[in-house]
This record gives sequence, structure tokens and C-alpha cells, in this order.
Amino acid sequence: MKTEWYKSMAFYQIWIRSFYDGNGDGIGDLYGVYEKLPYIKSLGIDGIWFSPLYPSPNADYGYDISDYKNIHPDYGDLEQFKKVLDKAHSLGLKVIMDLVINHTSDEHPWFIESKKSKDNPYSDYYIWRDAKKGKLPNNWYSLFEGKAWEYCPERDQYYLHIFAKKQPDLNMDNPKVREEIKSIMRFWLDMGIDGFREDVITFISKVDNLPDGLPFIPVANGMPYYKDGPHIHEYLREFRRVCNEYDCFQLGEGPMTTIKSALSYMTGKNKSLDLMFHFDHMLADCIYTEYIQRPFNLRLLKRAFSKWQKALNGKAWNTLYLENHDHPRIISRYGNEHYHRASGTMLAICYLFQQGTPFVYQGQEIGMTNIKLKSIDQYMDVSSHNNYHSFHLKDSIEKRMERIHASSRDSSRTPMQWDSSKNAGFTTGKPWFYVNPNYKRINVAAEENQPYSILNLYRKCLYYRKNSEVALWGDYTEYYKASSLLYVYKRTYKNNQLLIVCSFSSHHLRWHNIKEFKGIKGKLVICNYPNPIHGVLKPYEARVYEY
Repeated sequence: MKTEWYKSMAFYQIWIRSFYDGNGDGIGDLYGVYEKLPYIKSLGIDGIWFSPLYPSPNADYGYDISDYKNIHPDYGDLEQFKKVLDKAHSLGLKVIMDLVINHTSDEHPWFIESKKSKDNPYSDYYIWRDAKKGKLPNNWYSLFEGKAWEYCPERDQYYLHIFAKKQPDLNMDNPKVREEIKSIMRFWLDMGIDGFREDVITFISKVDNLPDGLPFIPVANGMPYYKDGPHIHEYLREFRRVCNEYDCFQLGEGPMTTIKSALSYMTGKNKSLDLMFHFDHMLADCIYTEYIQRPFNLRLLKRAFSKWQKALNGKAWNTLYLENHDHPRIISRYGNEHYHRASGTMLAICYLFQQGTPFVYQGQEIGMTNIKLKSIDQYMDVSSHNNYHSFHLKDSIEKRMERIHASSRDSSRTPMQWDSSKNAGFTTGKPWFYVNPNYKRINVAAEENQPYSILNLYRKCLYYRKNSEVALWGDYTEYYKASSLLYVYKRTYKNNQLLIVCSFSSHHLRWHNIKEFKGIKGKLVICNYPNPIHGVLKPYEARVYEY
């Protein structure tokens, strides 16, 4: 990159279908985004990450793409996208697109041609295998929908799908496929976008013979053979060369990524990514997936935060996030809905003052919470249906629905709550999905004029960190590591220090400055309560001291 502008930025993720409907058909669109760009800018945001906008049958709501060089008609067209892009740039906002290249939709023209025969120009665009002794080619499971292989009668073969059946995996070993990817990248970069968030990018290279996996984790038993595969760095270097033709940055998603693995992508001779989304801190209340739950454990959360802060410092750059389209709402998980404002603001402070580039997901800035629908049939997310019908089948329907309430990705995809009018101000039509009933008290309009609202706390934090060298660049030190109620850390840069104190307790806690700060008079610059009490933290109170 010519510059590293992403390091001092904050991004806002738009999952467009639920953001804002500008034409009244019940579906969020680019017309709505155009109208709401000043609101996004008002948050102290510097860039937008769009989840997929491309044409798609929506088996996985945009992550099954049928045309990489167009806009889904539900959302507008290329002309409207260009209007949004130009307006965003005029407001000083960068724009990055989701690049989903591990798989396509089974309705993509490439796949439609590929499945016709074994000897057409697209036959090797996907990963096809014959049956093995009358059985599936191997024992892999998909992450979304049963076994990882689907039979295609036209070819009398099976195709690989690491995710849903309608998401066949591309064969990245085929040079023609990689050239197609580079053409897609140039198409959007020539239009003027500023970078890519690259979906499950660590999965795109598979081991040649696709051996059976060890069934110790049934859903992921093939993962050792498609995660960080043998040619991954070679292929990503090809894509990096395209980005180097532009002032463009690349953010990768790496499920189950370790620090060692992440650093191999972001440093050294194989550097191909500027940022990496990892999942460690999203496992403080679950095992592997949010559907397999355990009680929230603050020590696990702190351990994950601190591990990545320390390991990447001076070597690479962190991504900071608590929500996105793949996870349930964070107040419902790590906070407390009964202390909605307090826990929502505390959670904001706890992550926004770490070192890295923060990402805020639509609705997170007002404290949207999980929706609780009555039946699994009301949910639309393919992974929620798979979890409900695959795990804990001996549990009662009520217990399984409790798991769905706590885990479904659909909770992050309910329509954005703009005001207390009908449909939360999201649309004048019939919303494509259920609006959370709590929208009358949790919405943008209600929080605009409340000084201590979650919305205004996000604004305050984002403004502060943008104008603070220590908040942007400072080293990180954690204190009270053994505490199950307090998360306390320090940021240090040159002669400046910040102390961040966060209570995860629903009760008052007595607290005194840690010994390293005794005798130093700090200035309280941010607190999520008015009139803080010396030596006492109120439920879910958070403070930022400047030294």
C-alpha cells in the first residue's frame, strides 16, 4: 500500500438488506444507504464495509453470488452504487466490498456450465470428485448443511461445498479461476472502491487428494485439509499484486485462525493481507459455535483480547469488533439486557480503546438485541436451521429454541431501528423480516438527544480515539487478569497513558486505582455514567482516565 490509512480509521458494516429501505418495498437498498450516509459520518466513522451487494439467490443472503460484476436488483443497480460511492467519498468515507471467492452460488453461470459435462471450458472451475467405493468422496462435513458433498446427476459426480449445498467451492488451483478473480477485483477497483473484506479467505486452497478427516469435531473434520492450504500464500500473492496497482487494502476473514497463522498472512515475505478477522474473543460464552453454549466467562474474553493485543503489537495490526452479520447481538451475550444502556456503553469502551482498527456493525451503536421468535420456521438463516436439526436433538423443542434465541445470526439481521414509528422507521412497506418488538424504546431517534445513550457514547469514543495518539498507537498492558468482574488495561505512547476500567458486574463494586497509578492524578475523560462515585463502580460502569 502507498499508505496505511486504515490504521487510524473506524469502519461501519452495512448488511444492506436490513439497513434502510429507500424505495418502500420492504428491503434495505442503496437508495436508503445514500440517504443515511450523513448519519454514518456523524458517528465518527471513516469507512464503510458492505456485505455482499451482488445478485444472489439468497440461500446464504448474499454470500452465494451469481454475478460478481453487478448489483442485486433488490438493492439498486450499478449507477446507484456509483452515486453512493461518490457521495461517500465526498464525505471522506472509504468504501470496501465483500469479496466472496471460496465459493459461488450454484446458480452462477460458471457452475451451470461446469455441471453440464466433464469436458467443457468451465468443467474444472469447481471441485468435482467421483464416488469412492460407492460412497461420498470423503467424510468431510460442511459447516452449514450436512455432508460436504452433493451429487450432480448431469456429471455423475459430487461437488464440494464447505458451506451450504447451494455454495459450491471454486477450484482455485485452476489458473483460469484465479484470472477471473483478478478481473472481478479490477472491475470494482476501477470503479473507485478502496479495498476488500475477503470472506473465509484462508479456505481457498485445498490439499490435493482431499483425505478423510478425523471425526473429532464432526462439523469441521475436514478443516485441516482446507484451512491454510498448500498454495494459499501463492494465490493470495497473485491477488495482492492486483491491489498493489491501486491504493487498496485487504482484510481477510480467518475462521479458527491462530496468531501464528494470522501473522503469516500479515507479515514477512508472504504478506498478502493488511488486517485479519479472527474469532477468539467471540468464544467467551460458547464452544466453537454460538449454538454450543456455556456461561459467559470474562476471563476467557480478556485472555483473547490480551493475547492478540500483545502478539500483534509492532508486527501487524489488530481488527477490533464485537458484532457483525455472523454473530448474535453482543449485549444479549456479554452484556445484560436489564442494564441495557450501561452494559452497551461499557462494552463499547472495553474494545474501542484497544490498539487496532475498530468495526461497528449496524445497530450495535444503539444497542440492538437478539430477537426471540417462537418457531424455528420463522428463522431464515441456513446455519440456524442446520444447528437446530443437527445438535442436541434429545433436548426439548423449548430448550433448542432457547439455543436459537441465543445463537442465531438472524438476530444481527433484523431491520435497523431508526425510530418508534411503524416498522421502526426502516420501511414504509412490509419488512422482509421481523422487526424486534423493542424498537419503540431502542432506536436512533430516541438516543440522539440523550447525552449518555449508547449512540452518543459511541460517538464520543470514536471522536476521542481519532484525536488521541495514545488511543491510536499506544502499547497495551492488562491488569487484574484473574478478576471475573473487572477488565482493566493501560495504553502507553511516549509520555502519555490511558487507563480503561470496565465493570462486568450487575452490582456496585469497590475499586481503587491500580498500584502503578497510585500517586498520579488522572483526568477522567470518558465515563458511561453521570456523577461517578470515587472508589465505586456502578453496574457495568466504564471509565477512561488520561494521565
